[in-house]
Amino acid sequence: MKKLTFLFLLLAFAASAQDRIPAQGGDIIIQPILHGTFVMEYNGLTIYVDPYGGADKFAGQKTADLVLITDIHGDHHDQKTLDGLDLSQATVVAPLAVAEKLPAGKYKSIEILENGESKSLLNTKISAIPMYNLPETADSRHPKGRGNGYILTLGGKQLYISGDTDDIPEMRTLKKIDVAFVCMNMPYTMDVEQAANAVAAFQPAVVYPFHYRGPEGLADTEKFKSLVQAAAPNVDVRLRNWYPEN
Repeated sequence: MKKLTFLFLLLAFAASAQDRIPAQGGDIIIQPILHGTFVMEYNGLTIYVDPYGGADKFAGQKTADLVLITDIHGDHHDQKTLDGLDLSQATVVAPLAVAEKLPAGKYKSIEILENGESKSLLNTKISAIPMYNLPETADSRHPKGRGNGYILTLGGKQLYISGDTDDIPEMRTLKKIDVAFVCMNMPYTMDVEQAANAVAAFQPAVVYPFHYRGPEGLADTEKFKSLVQAAAPNVDVRLRNWYPEN
């Protein structure tokens, strides 16, 4: 009885943490998981983004139909987490540098997308765009062309996933983004000011700061929100708990 009560409370908490984005044909449901990891559901489709942190983090989530992986680093391509999930019927979308590391036979298919390419999979348009560090150097943690940011089109909405990136021109010039997930953890991506400045440039309708833990702890999301609201008051900044263990 106690176990059933605990499970009910756990599921109720998970449901309460979900966000809903109204779209054609139903809501897009967004569930933060950890760091740069989240789950989206829309019209019977379940999408995992950069599964990381252990398969137990996905307890209570529906089985993935699509898995998006942005880059080779362990907080994006976490093979241990992937191996712990039932992805036998999932299509994995990844850049070549990740696809080369994925074991064969574990997934329904592996679709390679490189910067500038698009594919329609399971009634979802997926476009890969650059993510990289500035200045561009030979020893960059995130060189241009290796990893992907993604733009998904679901229910008439465009959702942008930044990947690990700096305040790059390709992000600043995005148009008509309905929902954006934007990273900000130094020294790997942007600081709070850079992320806020970039968001103010392309002005998504909704922005979620995520991937904001670095070596010195969590970035100041409240400061990010205040900076964005001052520069682009029409942007809905949504602060959610991406680090439930803290």
